[in-house]
Amino acid sequence: MLQEKIGVIGAGKIGSAIVRGVIRAGLARKDQVMASDVSKALRQSIAKELGIEVTPNNGKACDFADIVILAVKPQIVDRVIKEVAKKLGKAKLLVSVAAGVPLSRIENNLAKGARVVRVMPNIPCVVGAGASCYAGGAHATARDLERVGLILNSFGIALPLEEKYLDAVTGLSGSGPAYVFLFIESLADGGVQVGLNRDVALKLARQTVYGSARMALESGKHLGQLRDEVTSPGGTTIAGLYALEKGGMRGIVMEAVLQATYRSQALGKEQS
Repeated sequence: MLQEKIGVIGAGKIGSAIVRGVIRAGLARKDQVMASDVSKALRQSIAKELGIEVTPNNGKACDFADIVILAVKPQIVDRVIKEVAKKLGKAKLLVSVAAGVPLSRIENNLAKGARVVRVMPNIPCVVGAGASCYAGGAHATARDLERVGLILNSFGIALPLEEKYLDAVTGLSGSGPAYVFLFIESLADGGVQVGLNRDVALKLARQTVYGSARMALESGKHLGQLRDEVTSPGGTTIAGLYALEKGGMRGIVMEAVLQATYRSQALGKEQS
């Protein structure tokens, strides 16, 4: 269990998921967590669900916390950091989940020697199945990174990486759920096209992707081996795979990751 108090600035999907994760995993008690947000509706929602203290004042959340998690949109990161910089000082650890915003940009707005960790989570963390990566700033300690790892692992898996890879993580796992949702929808559309009821097609598509992901995670087998186990010579699956390869699916998905990565890099250069 964490001894530190946690303050979350931004009680949207990711911020609330972090709070939910640490409380449900038993890492922190309800009285160890506070969330701030400009939205009254978001504050009321998270307070009702999790029983934590909430505030519209970001400074109050910083005063309360030992670890401050910044879960706001990249476009307003600079403004919010400047607002709370004096409250953070060197004593408090700042954890940023703002996509594309580099450690150097965050540290430039804080006191010299401030401790910062940058995190890239993804939206499945709201159901406890997130995939996150994190990197420490110039003054982050080994204990800081350990604490951040514990927090992130409370709602999925977390991997430490060098910061230079975090934009690629954004393009892959950060944006990846949207690609998967589109694939599920496309599978269902195909089912409807060949005569299935929409509701049946959606249920089958969702469960097919869920079951396949579980097999990929739990079997320990190479993905090519798993694919071959479904693919009989001259059968239905190879006919479908041929259509996907002919349409360039592999290259299209790779291009999506590339373009999302480039956009993450661009966001890091934009000043709010």
